[in-house]
Amino acid sequence: MASFQKRGKTWQYCVSAKPKPIRKGGFKTKKEAQVAAAEVEDRLRKYNNPRTTKILFDEYFESWIDVYKNDIGDITLNSYRTTLQTIKVNFPGKYLHEINKREYQQFLNDFGSNHAKQTVRKINTHIRACVQEAIEEGIIHIDFTRKARLTGKIESKRPEEKHLNYSESHLLLNELYNRKERSIGYYLLILALTSGMRYAELVGLTQKDFNFELNEITINKTWDYKTGKGFMSTKNDPSNRVIKMDIETMQLFKDLFKTLI
Repeated sequence: MASFQKRGKTWQYCVSAKPKPIRKGGFKTKKEAQVAAAEVEDRLRKYNNPRTTKILFDEYFESWIDVYKNDIGDITLNSYRTTLQTIKVNFPGKYLHEINKREYQQFLNDFGSNHAKQTVRKINTHIRACVQEAIEEGIIHIDFTRKARLTGKIESKRPEEKHLNYSESHLLLNELYNRKERSIGYYLLILALTSGMRYAELVGLTQKDFNFELNEITINKTWDYKTGKGFMSTKNDPSNRVIKMDIETMQLFKDLFKTLI
């Protein structure tokens, strides 16, 4: 049975499930929460039936996302949806219980022939978690992802190729400070170099987040620049933080805000 709770101006449902309850909030009315909870309960009943074995791989994966990944951010959710599309393309009309280790390994080999190993690893991680759930629900009995070998022909960039080192950062910062032409990108680059914020956190800042008396910046939200949904919560609770900033950067933004008044 599902339970419902009003949190502020929105409603949340809680559906009993193993290994942990399934919760989701943000519904405008209790009725909306009840409808959503009923859909989750229907899916759980369907896939928890031991007599149910003929379930399409892509159908089960999509249901698994809806039931167990309904509380993740849009960007992460899109990553799972991408995996779903990969399954649909590579396992059309394939039932979960029909897939064996050899077939799955061949899929990884083929997929890795034109993708980076990091991408293959992410796909395998998603599928493996889903398969583990299917085993716990008694739908299949063999983990065809176990000991899978990850391949990849396109090399991912090494860590040192993705980030500037200290000397490079220092040179770039000095160059920026000496520039007379200043666009919004200029200010974002300086703030990124001096604060270490993520891009979504940078573009999610407002003037009230800057404390010029204490030289601090408060991070309590992000901006969804990928799908255009506006302000969103941070990645997790530890991401809500206060950063101590240097005086020069804070003065730069103090002067900028004066020109916007």
